[in-house]
Amino acid sequence: MRTKTKKPVMKASRRDILKYAGASATAMLATPFVHRAWAQTVEINMLSWYGLAEPDMVEEFEATRNVKFVPKYYAGGDNMLAALSQSPAGTYDIIHTDAEYARILIAQGNLIDELDPDDYPFDDMLYADFQNFPGHWHDGKLYSVITRFGHLGVSYNTEFVTQDEAMSYDVFWKPELEGKVGHFDWHLPNLGQISLLNGNNDPGPFNISEDAWAAVREKTLSLKPQVKGFFDYGGTFSSLKNGEIHACAGIGDWVTGVVAKDGAPVDSVVPAEGGVQWTESYSIVSTSTKKDIANEYIQYSLSPAGQVRSAAMQAYPSFCVTQSGVDALRAERPDEAARTGQVAGVSNNPITLIEEGRIHYRDTPVQQSLEDWNEFWSEYKNA
Repeated sequence: MRTKTKKPVMKASRRDILKYAGASATAMLATPFVHRAWAQTVEINMLSWYGLAEPDMVEEFEATRNVKFVPKYYAGGDNMLAALSQSPAGTYDIIHTDAEYARILIAQGNLIDELDPDDYPFDDMLYADFQNFPGHWHDGKLYSVITRFGHLGVSYNTEFVTQDEAMSYDVFWKPELEGKVGHFDWHLPNLGQISLLNGNNDPGPFNISEDAWAAVREKTLSLKPQVKGFFDYGGTFSSLKNGEIHACAGIGDWVTGVVAKDGAPVDSVVPAEGGVQWTESYSIVSTSTKKDIANEYIQYSLSPAGQVRSAAMQAYPSFCVTQSGVDALRAERPDEAARTGQVAGVSNNPITLIEEGRIHYRDTPVQQSLEDWNEFWSEYKNA
């Protein structure tokens, strides 16, 4: 059943949403978001990747709606499912998750609510796929809304790896990098990249035969002598920053973009074999008692003001998903727009990379089970 909420006061058509372009906190005081009777602050419980409920993301909305986000952070979709399964019904109001795991939430049948597509600016999306993103819809019904995305490729220390070398995943086997290669500790992005190196780009790196899966396992195991370690969210940042590793698989600018701002000589590229796209979205938990406000926050996250905050998020940056968001980013943060290729006519423009067929949406395994990949990842780590 579709979420039964009062119609939100902000209508999120492209025409209306452009009114909020470049909105600052002061400008927000003139918007419909502020018309709530001041009362006791309402807590909104969010399950998300780190950073999504930090002040740089939510302070504007919190101030204008008299709410406070209370986060439970995770790293990796498997950890999100574990946190959800271990929590009583009613623990969370809103979930910010990866698109491939939104599909799993939908499959449960009663975890998240159906949403009204008319509440969101799908006509403003940068790319046609974003209007009907895989895993967000089921039987023509919407359950999760795309808010941000990024690309994974080769991340490297520019003092030890050249950009030309980084243009192939083969760089991870470079003899000079023995003991200096790191993994972000999550099987999907890492194995997806090695699958691309093995040529599995049609239909894609996550839809492979048993023979191809065996070849991915063999190729992955051959990398182990190069590997320094397997790092969690914080460890990935610190190991690149302090030079413990000189190249890292399974990540992209969402890590190096932050580390580079701290002065470390790091960068990320989408190599010739192609890259993997991470895609994040919001869903409303079916047992929430705060669905109206949760829905308003999803709308805010897709407004130009919300998209600029998302693109420049301190915890890890992303690409905008709407045209009005990109326009606002170029106007307000031209440095960040240029750094991430979110300007017209550059080779690393994220939409250009998708249109050229160099980007593959991250997914759960199609011909194997998620457990198969997870079990091999444990075997690899212990090899």
